[in-house]
Amino acid sequence: AGMKFFLQYVGCFFAFFSAGFLITSTWTDCWMVNADDSLEVSTKCRGLWWECVTNVFDGIQTCDEYDSIYAEHPVKLVLTRAMMITADILSGFGFLFLVLGLDCVKFLPDEPLIKLRICLVSGVLLLIAGLPGITGSVWYAVDVYVERSSLLFHNVFLGIQYKFGWSCWLGMAGSLGCFLSGSLLTCCMYLFRETSSGRLHSAYSLRKGYSSAATVVTNMHLPSSQTATAKMYAVDTRV
Repeated sequence: AGMKFFLQYVGCFFAFFSAGFLITSTWTDCWMVNADDSLEVSTKCRGLWWECVTNVFDGIQTCDEYDSIYAEHPVKLVLTRAMMITADILSGFGFLFLVLGLDCVKFLPDEPLIKLRICLVSGVLLLIAGLPGITGSVWYAVDVYVERSSLLFHNVFLGIQYKFGWSCWLGMAGSLGCFLSGSLLTCCMYLFRETSSGRLHSAYSLRKGYSSAATVVTNMHLPSSQTATAKMYAVDTRV
């Protein structure tokens, strides 16, 4: 029981921070940051929804939002948005299900198997959430790196060149956390599910055995009792 509680809390810890990292990375503006900041007086960051410029001296930040989502955008931007939003939704639901499945939460307290199944469902959701999260963040980072390398290879300098920033790193970390917490909940909690199922089956069999034995004993006594009563009734009738 102590190991099960420990695994639940560890999985909940990783699920909470993983979902937070994924949501934060999706809605922050530093997926790409200018790599030539030593030559600039401002730091330029690009996110999935807007681009911000921060003055190095006074710290004043100005942001420009991208066009409407219905406008034409690069494929990299559109697919990364879709994958990160999917990862946010799945990881959020996975964390909520995990909270309901914790033994310390007073939800279905008399149904331990159902709570274990809820933890398993949470683990599956977190594993699925990690897939689009890691795909979107790594693909975005690799695309930025390839674009920068190709410009350097052809000796092309456009004034501002980008590398992937801390928002992209958060997306990778959140996705790896989802994989870790999902693995803990699906693999380890499944073993506890098998153990609990075996215990309940044994208890049910034992209870069924006691019930059958009591029924047999009752049936053994009933015929003799009924026979004695019948004999007495027959004697009384003759008299």
